[in-house]
Amino acid sequence: MALEPLRSRIGFLRRLLAQDCILCAAPSGDTPFCGGCAHDLPELGDACPRCAGPCPGGAVCGTCLGDPPSFDATVAAWRYGFPVDRLVLALKYGGRLALARAFGAALAARVADRQVDLLVPMPLAPPRLRERGFNQAMEIARALARGTRFTVEPHLVARVRDTPPQTDLPHDARAANVRGAFACMRAVAGMSLAIIDDVMTTGATAEAMARALKSAGARRVSAWVVARTPEPGR
Repeated sequence: MALEPLRSRIGFLRRLLAQDCILCAAPSGDTPFCGGCAHDLPELGDACPRCAGPCPGGAVCGTCLGDPPSFDATVAAWRYGFPVDRLVLALKYGGRLALARAFGAALAARVADRQVDLLVPMPLAPPRLRERGFNQAMEIARALARGTRFTVEPHLVARVRDTPPQTDLPHDARAANVRGAFACMRAVAGMSLAIIDDVMTTGATAEAMARALKSAGARRVSAWVVARTPEPGR
């Protein structure tokens, strides 16, 4: 195909798919955020590669050195701050499913060079899934996988124990709250897996799920999240 007709078709498709920025409603082309709003989104800054908590120079933090988590790495699209925090809540509790596409695209840009066998969405307990009507982690995982080489495995991990929401608990009670809450439903010997979730705060939920996956034989488990809260440690 000649170069100019190809460029013309690409330009037509971009105009066809043009959208407005989800924050300010200015034209944003084929991306969810306009240039100005994208520039203002809260960057993670120097972070520990293991837990994505703040750490000068991007070195492994003291907490992860002294007490390594079961997950091997964490990738976060943004720091959990305004306006990302409002967008996460709008998806999770407001049912704005279109935001999952923006979150998936942001994660895709950060993990394009990563190699994993499966994306594993953080599961919800059945009562909470019925109440909410959707699993935000599943929607983000599907958006991330769309147009990429990644494959989503929605039923690999089950939530076998319903627990109070982590947000309702003090940080030092969260690990006990989710301990033993997950079960891997089949062997994953030698596989590299990525847990998909919206927010990591203490890392307790990712720890419990990674432990279940490692017990089933996973070689490596990463946590890929939309946002990481700025609290140091887990």
